[in-house]
Amino acid sequence: MSFDGLFVHALTDELKETCEGGRISKIQQPYENEIILKIRANRKNVSLLLSAHPQYARVQLTTIPFENPDSPPHYCMILRKYLDGAVIESITQKENDRQLIFSFKSRNELGDMEHLSLIVEIMGRHSNILLVNTPDNKLIDAIRHVPASQNTYRTLLPGAEYRPAPDQNKYDPFKFDGPFPVSELNTKDKIKWVQSTLQGFGKDSAVELVHRMETHTEDSPKAVYQQFMQMFSPERVQPTLIKNGNNETFKPFDYHSIEGERISYDSLSSLMDRYFQDKSERDRVNQQANDLTQLVNTFYQKNEKKLAKLEKELKDTEKADQLRVKGEVLTAYLHEVNKGQEKVDLPNFYEENQMISIHLDPQKTPAENAQKFFSKYQKLKNAKTHLSQQITATQAEMAYFDTLLTQLSIASISDLDDIRQELRDGGYLKKRSSKKKKPKKSKPEAFTSSDGTSILVGKNNTQNDELTLKKARKSHWWAHAKDIPGSHVIIEDSEPSEQTIEEACVLAAYYSKYRLSSSVPVDVVQVRQIKKPNGAKPGYVIYEGQSTYFVTPSAESVRALKA
Repeated sequence: MSFDGLFVHALTDELKETCEGGRISKIQQPYENEIILKIRANRKNVSLLLSAHPQYARVQLTTIPFENPDSPPHYCMILRKYLDGAVIESITQKENDRQLIFSFKSRNELGDMEHLSLIVEIMGRHSNILLVNTPDNKLIDAIRHVPASQNTYRTLLPGAEYRPAPDQNKYDPFKFDGPFPVSELNTKDKIKWVQSTLQGFGKDSAVELVHRMETHTEDSPKAVYQQFMQMFSPERVQPTLIKNGNNETFKPFDYHSIEGERISYDSLSSLMDRYFQDKSERDRVNQQANDLTQLVNTFYQKNEKKLAKLEKELKDTEKADQLRVKGEVLTAYLHEVNKGQEKVDLPNFYEENQMISIHLDPQKTPAENAQKFFSKYQKLKNAKTHLSQQITATQAEMAYFDTLLTQLSIASISDLDDIRQELRDGGYLKKRSSKKKKPKKSKPEAFTSSDGTSILVGKNNTQNDELTLKKARKSHWWAHAKDIPGSHVIIEDSEPSEQTIEEACVLAAYYSKYRLSSSVPVDVVQVRQIKKPNGAKPGYVIYEGQSTYFVTPSAESVRALKA
């Protein structure tokens, strides 16, 4: 795991320099497991994120804006009661474990000085954020309650005595001085020895240390170890993101054992902002959009089955002409057919008088049998027209739901309310009570091209219609992934440069169903060429006179364009 005890050690130095002595000015809890502390320190305002997320638990400074719920959760209110206006006295790491202790001094409602600790335990699905009264060692509250029935070692409930997480009985690697009995071990066993002996060594860090030992055999294992540990000092930390295809990992400095492209960052917190933003945001969106995704998927699958049934029925209508031919041949030879016959073979004048077998109803006259064929023919002919219309409508419905699924896959939290409301307006979702306050409409994503041109991207149908049909000027330019679900992209310029057009195409490809493809066709056309058919679904438009570009979507390119 990237966020191991060694990383926390390096991060502690960064947090101490920025936050120690700072005063808490605001406390927010935007999501269930995450706290934001707004801190005024060194004449600057900074935001400190404390996360007990089961997958993305961490501590970091962040510049990402978070939206807060209408009413603060209970734990947020507790923190505000005790920590609002409090001063951070110290930030310490427990040995080399993934635990950070923020020590505060604050005045209570009576004006008396209180000493409190906010302890962040980064332990995967057992991660937690604990507020402790330091002098009497009592737990005031925890972001996640753990009763004795769940954990016999310690209870994490308000009023319980605080008991630290169990020790690992390993050596603190920053104090360890040997021995290093690894020379005779194979690589796998060396890694195992490092992790079982030294506290806070994640798998990647153990692999890196062993890699350095095995590539610097001229030095003793102890010397290599000491050089490795020195890399975690504040003056030598070099925050690095390593990308290998779709895999990414973040490190406090370059790990030679990991292959891939290196990207350096100014701080460990900015590195984590880059690494976690998409992952944690996507996780939160998936949780909140789960019901919408299931609903849209259900409608898509229903229409998929309906389409298969309609196409089968349409294929059956191909027999219509055969019925007409039989009716006409039978009419032409009525004088040769007698009532009571079950079958007759007659010359088919449409096929050079080749014989055609016609099955008859013996209870009907030849004329009535002929009329029966004509009636069935007319019925199938009418059905063919109706089925063709139904197939077109069903395909349009499937395309609409496919678009919604794409939008849900790229949506931010603020986009979900727009999509939810669109489904209500379309009658696919029960309308909300009129007493409930309507959420604010989300805004399109804003980007700036390399030459300074504004580019706007709609991430749901409400934004798409607003952008293309209302906000954009007729002289502006529009881009969209060709024939696939995706976002409307508006270049707010009448004469954009070729580079700006290509960058807009990258955005259109990235915010489309084919964002992971290597070559995506994107249509570009002036807004005046775009029309919305009467009765068309939200977000659907038609256009002509387009040029098509082929681009490769890239997350890094999109981040570079973000305004």
